[in-house]
Amino acid sequence: MARAIILLMDSFGIGGAPDAEAYGSLGANTLGHVIVANGGLKIPNLIKLGLLEAAKETSAIGYAVGEQPESNAFDTLPVIKYGHACEISMDKDTVSGHWELAGLPNLNGWGHFPPKYPSFPAKMIKQICAEGDIEGILGNKAASGTVIIQELGEEHLKTGKPIFYTSADSNLQIAAHEERFGLERLYKLCETAYEYVKPYNIGRIIARPFVGEKAGEFVRTKNRRDYTAQPFGDTLLDRLKAAGAAVIGIGAINDIFAHRGFTKQVHAAGLDDLWNATLREVSEAPNFSLVFANFEDFDMYYGHRRNPQGYAACLEQFDRRLPELLPLLQDDDIVFITADHGNDPVWSGTDHTREQVPVLMFSKNKKLKGGNIGRRETYADIGQTIASYFKIDPLVFGKSFL
Repeated sequence: MARAIILLMDSFGIGGAPDAEAYGSLGANTLGHVIVANGGLKIPNLIKLGLLEAAKETSAIGYAVGEQPESNAFDTLPVIKYGHACEISMDKDTVSGHWELAGLPNLNGWGHFPPKYPSFPAKMIKQICAEGDIEGILGNKAASGTVIIQELGEEHLKTGKPIFYTSADSNLQIAAHEERFGLERLYKLCETAYEYVKPYNIGRIIARPFVGEKAGEFVRTKNRRDYTAQPFGDTLLDRLKAAGAAVIGIGAINDIFAHRGFTKQVHAAGLDDLWNATLREVSEAPNFSLVFANFEDFDMYYGHRRNPQGYAACLEQFDRRLPELLPLLQDDDIVFITADHGNDPVWSGTDHTREQVPVLMFSKNKKLKGGNIGRRETYADIGQTIASYFKIDPLVFGKSFL
């Protein structure tokens, strides 16, 4: 029986969301603006898979990527489908995008903490401090994580008080020094906080450990951990696991689905580490399995930090490694490349942007048809396509494009 592989490029939007204006994202285009900011982009494999053709249907931006390195890795593939998808969830956050892809759109939206000080209810903070054995908190406002640790890191070291902040997404983020405060203590504090944000319908608690000894030198580490709300219904992952499939999550994907629906969870961080883990798991995955990897560097290091040059380099590195997957594929495997939202690195602020995402699919299965699948009205079409391919019960949302 076949296998399915999802390579999710976290935040890789391609512009043109029909409701972008309502989210303050009218004109945002992650791919288009990365190309413009860098005077081109070397992504020959993604181009062969139809990325630019899909992107041209979402935006009037000219995609002058420039001359491409020679690559014939995908020339003989019998099946390549390409298109673009709109989001119907009420938020533009990572969790909503992933859950919608898996057939569970967040139609009611999350609760959000207000951006201005004090962001968090006094009663909630008092409860977290009492149970978490901390004397108080710093921050208590919306902020960029990389900025607020420089602003408050020294005070954190002097007082021992962790830094609490939020963003435009539905979350409470807690930053603390990995060594001086303690990583396990930070994780335990986040677990405590998770219980007290439930009444506010908050999507995630995020542990943000950092190191360094003074302002200007504080750096976040790779030991981030997310505590996500439980999915409010069955996802594709739950359906596949119940049907006896192997469901393998790689990287942040496990946190995003609250560790639910998986038969194997693989920790990895950083683009190359994530690629290495993905290739290893694909080489070992049994028939009737889903390998689902989240490539978070695009979002975490370059989108939020508004770094179009870093975003371009990350895209080019992802593209260079794509051909390594081909020798590992069985004839009836299907592979998807997509995203969960946008994060235009030249946009104002530091938050996600509401955009359409690419939907690229390829396979060696000659029984399938390739071509342009056009605009998909929900990310859930990807999950429904996988459900259809595996012949399990259909998801509530989505339409297969097989």
